[in-house]
Amino acid sequence: MSKRSINGSDFTAMALLGAEYLERNVDRVNALNVFPVPDGDTGTNMNLTIVSGVRELRNKPSAHLGKAAEALSKGLLMGARGNSGVILSQLFRGFARSLSNLEEAGTLQIAAAFQNGVDMAYKAVVKPVEGTILTVAREAAKHAVQYARRTSDVVELMQEIHAKANEALQRTPDLLPVLKQVGVVDSGGQGLVFIYEGFVQYLTHSGTIQEKVFAFPSEAAAPEEVAAAQPAASNRPSAVVKPSVPASAQSKLATEDIEFLYDMEFFINRKISGKPATFFNEYAFKKALEKDGDSILVIADDDIIKVHVHSRKPGDVLNLAMAYGELTDFHILNMREQHRDLLEHEAAAEPFAPVPEYALTGDISSTELLAGPAAQVVAPEKLHELAPFGIVAVALGEGIANIFLSNEVDIVLSGGQTMNPSTEDFVNAIESLPAEHIYLLPNNSNIILAAEQAAELSGRQVTVIPTKTIPQGLAAILAFKEEESAERNAAWMKSAAEQVVSGQVTQAVRNTSIDGVDIQEGDYMGIKEKTIVSSKPTLLEACQLLMAAMAQGGGELLTILTGEDAKESDTAELCEWIEEAYPDVELEVHAGGQPLYPYLFAME
Repeated sequence: MSKRSINGSDFTAMALLGAEYLERNVDRVNALNVFPVPDGDTGTNMNLTIVSGVRELRNKPSAHLGKAAEALSKGLLMGARGNSGVILSQLFRGFARSLSNLEEAGTLQIAAAFQNGVDMAYKAVVKPVEGTILTVAREAAKHAVQYARRTSDVVELMQEIHAKANEALQRTPDLLPVLKQVGVVDSGGQGLVFIYEGFVQYLTHSGTIQEKVFAFPSEAAAPEEVAAAQPAASNRPSAVVKPSVPASAQSKLATEDIEFLYDMEFFINRKISGKPATFFNEYAFKKALEKDGDSILVIADDDIIKVHVHSRKPGDVLNLAMAYGELTDFHILNMREQHRDLLEHEAAAEPFAPVPEYALTGDISSTELLAGPAAQVVAPEKLHELAPFGIVAVALGEGIANIFLSNEVDIVLSGGQTMNPSTEDFVNAIESLPAEHIYLLPNNSNIILAAEQAAELSGRQVTVIPTKTIPQGLAAILAFKEEESAERNAAWMKSAAEQVVSGQVTQAVRNTSIDGVDIQEGDYMGIKEKTIVSSKPTLLEACQLLMAAMAQGGGELLTILTGEDAKESDTAELCEWIEEAYPDVELEVHAGGQPLYPYLFAME
């Protein structure tokens, strides 16, 4: 079959099937990770990322291609996990931006969108490496742009994109020596090929897929069909109450029990002529509203902020909001007054009439509105009490988490090689900290991109310290000085992290050979930074060879973090050997509790 264009319905179906194809093959993608460690996770990260994307796509169904692509992009962006997930989110972020104004697209527009996605993904990576998912995406998009000039059939174009991506995937070992050494193709590239395969399968077999699964309500659809297809309506109380039954649930409530009696809704216009907009701290703003209110909804969208709150003190709410811009479209209802009217009507057994909307528009000043003292604009710096700094770290293991929490860290996100925190996890952590400046310690090279993406999205003052290991993170946090500036602390923390030599020991999950080291499944591998330096049948032998490699540059302090599977007898034997072999090195041992890695080492 052929198809000259695709719309939002088609794209949604493609995305859903692409996600399904990736999910079916998660284990295959994970098995392609170069290191034979038990927590290889590229497939898992990509799968969790695309699941987040299609969830958003289902929540915002649209037959408009640009809107559907935007929904997928937003979901991917917030759910991105690991480097592979972040790159995937950037590929479709650029794709969506290219199609944003199009209800449907033909081959030329689709090819350009794939190319725009590649351009955005390359910009997101500080040091792009060829022989990875980036290469696969780039080669496929480049071919698409050329081939689109020769065909108007979208199905044919997508088949070519998939074929070219697979061809580029097979060449990844020629571009990245470690892949050829291990005998695998790039795992992230393979994940992308599976997604593209799902795209092709929908386009070539769409007639056999139940259309109702991907249907969207049309303008002429029956009301019940539209309701079934749309997301659930908001639970926010309406400004005008129209109960559908004579005896309402509200009649069982005492009027005086309505504690937060003023239902307020208004907009803050951030475009103030001649004045720079004050930085909007959404978390702190919400916390301030919570002091005398509930049912709080704050939606910040570029230059407009929508606010809804039930409050005891409407004047305080307006004073608070006026520091951030001009207030417009006021709607304020006295819910006790509404409730009394409702009770009167029901007591008289009369048909319930709409309650008058006691609303005031933005044309009325806040002084007139409150009928009290003139509203005073509060200086922004006095609105909220903010700590000078906040710190978020990533760690896996109760012991390691406790070490971070006892050394200035406010929030520890659970994660490591497996189950990387998503971009949204970082954003939520940032928003929950009432601090002027926030530091993020990803503590894993596979989490740095997600942390950087979250910092960009948050709109807060956030510094990512690019720590790649737990030892680097611990060194960075110990170098932090509360009294110093954010710039100096960032420099010191980065420098301290770079001075640490990191090591870890875990068991191999398959036979392979890397950097001249023969590895057998079940062997204990000693890994210095990102290099496997030993593989031995016993834990002690692997640790001894690892220590020899780590001590080559000297060192005064060795810290050992014991994992949840570490045995006391093994630890005692290891420590005894270290004290004999390296008598000048001070030794510290802490219970880390991390899974899969019996020991983590830090040499300083």
